[in-house]
Amino acid sequence: MAKAHKPNSGSSGRTKSALHSKAKQLKRKPLTPQHPPQRGGVEMVDPRVQAQLKVYDEALSLFHQQKFAKAKQELEKVLEGPSKELADRARMHLKIAEQRMKPSTEQNPRTADEHYQRGVAMMNIGRWDDARESLDRARKAAPKADYIHYALAALDCLTGEADSAMKNLKVAIELRPENRYHARNDEDFAFLQEDPRFTEMLYPEKDGSGG
Repeated sequence: MAKAHKPNSGSSGRTKSALHSKAKQLKRKPLTPQHPPQRGGVEMVDPRVQAQLKVYDEALSLFHQQKFAKAKQELEKVLEGPSKELADRARMHLKIAEQRMKPSTEQNPRTADEHYQRGVAMMNIGRWDDARESLDRARKAAPKADYIHYALAALDCLTGEADSAMKNLKVAIELRPENRYHARNDEDFAFLQEDPRFTEMLYPEKDGSGG
């Protein structure tokens, strides 16, 4: 009886190994996951995350404008979103906003910046008289600090004092011309929108005069 011819085990093994390796590579390739688009480490695929990020950006803008009460409301909305990363960031800013909003009755502000911070905190909770007292003290301690004059102008608008608001805003712009652009988009100055003096101050290029 004729024996079955046994193939060369060496060459056959190498061929099998090569085919197996190639098949393995082909199988792996389609399984490689595509990295989802990210922003600051936060995945942007889920439209709910995109919406959460938009609210977070708005909250951060309010936070940097020191409008802590409004920032707090927006930050609380961020906590309800699906991204844990964004919620953690919002929680951190929320703690700071809450601290800034607390009346510092037990503290004794001494520096211009401490008086200013207290004044802004009082503005955020609608305590206008306390806010003015603190901001006036801040201005006396640092008469060249543009942001203090700017805050006083905003307070004047909130309390309906147009003439005083114009004076304080003028000084703030003289000390730092960039304040002109901030005031254009600051809703605290809505009270002055119809005042022609306000328009002339914020848009000097319209009548050709300098600021």
